Amino acid sequence: MEMTGEQLIPASQQDTWNALNDTEILKACVPGCESIVSTGENEYAVLMTARVGPVSAKFKGKMKLSDIKPPVSYNIAFEGQGGVAGFAKGSASVQLSPDGHGTKLVYQAKANVGGKLAQIGSRLVDAAAQKVAGDFFNAFNGMVAAAHAAAHTDEAAHDAGEHHPEPVPRDPDLPDVFPSTLQWVAATALVVV
Repeated sequence: MEMTGEQLIPASQQDTWNALNDTEILKACVPGCESIVSTGENEYAVLMTARVGPVSAKFKGKMKLSDIKPPVSYNIAFEGQGGVAGFAKGSASVQLSPDGHGTKLVYQAKANVGGKLAQIGSRLVDAAAQKVAGDFFNAFNGMVAAAHAAAHTDEAAHDAGEHHPEPVPRDPDLPDVFPSTLQWVAATALVVV
């Protein structure tokens, strides 16, 4: 299976690079990903559940980054075992370049599958891979765009000298309330609801 594509990421090249190297962001964006754990320098253990046609399996795999040229490109080698469902092994290259107010991400991936996955047929495997890639980029673009917008909103507020008021001090004329009273009020409110 071979797959190529490009995406316009709504963030700077450096922000995009940082997000692509953040395991928590990747875990949140890869469909079915349960964990990505560093096992060494630029090496990771990956656990994910995948479904291809009638075959569903939990895959344990390894991923290694190489030819790393921050914030421009890197290569990824991966392999995963899914028990009786089979295996997947392959590689991908990722290149980033500035594009207006965003970043153009170009990728090329090659993979081989075996076991039940190979018996399903390449059309189903290719369609499942395209769906995973589409779902990943939808989630990734949304997450990166939100983080990028929040960072620029914070910068603009700071640059504009926006002043946030101090908290209002407690009124000394109000009676003291003990925590047990607050707990009783909260419990009563729950019972009433």
